[in-house]
Amino acid sequence: MAMAEQEIPLGEDPAPYHEGTHDPRRRDFINIAAVSFAGVGAVAIVLPLINQMNPSADVLALSTTEIDISKIAPGQAIKASFRKQPLFVRNLTPKEIGEADAVDVSSLRDPQTLEERTKAGKKNWLITLGVCTHLGCVPLGAGEGENKGPFGGYFCPCHGSAYDTAGRIRQGPAPQNLHVPDYTFNSDTVVTVG
Repeated sequence: MAMAEQEIPLGEDPAPYHEGTHDPRRRDFINIAAVSFAGVGAVAIVLPLINQMNPSADVLALSTTEIDISKIAPGQAIKASFRKQPLFVRNLTPKEIGEADAVDVSSLRDPQTLEERTKAGKKNWLITLGVCTHLGCVPLGAGEGENKGPFGGYFCPCHGSAYDTAGRIRQGPAPQNLHVPDYTFNSDTVVTVG
């Protein structure tokens, strides 16, 4: 009180100066506590709403596919699944690579070289989605004894689209090559697709 009275100019009524200093700590504490409580409540409500927008664990598990390619012999292909779609992994022989490289790229409907469809240094590994780009049928040619079509790659039995050994469209109504998904080689024998 002695400090407050010293700041009051001489001759003025000290009442307004005393009103402003009436228990300021308690009011400030109540305001801060109320705002903090409201903030914590807002976070507690908003966080579960935002979190429910994240993909579930089963969806995350399907976002990538890891494939062991160590047992795929040259000339052999396997069928796997990637995001609920068939995936073809083919180990091309030197002869199949030579046939793919011998094609004049400018004559193709969807011009791509084999190098553009494979990873550098892994030209023998062709990884494509097993979905015909015409109407979405699953082409033949990845399984043993299946019809590989006139170009030795894949053949769509629905409307007759034929793909070569690099999965490029060569004949039939399909407008594009078989799609190559994003993939990386984790090692010489393991590939992660997606």
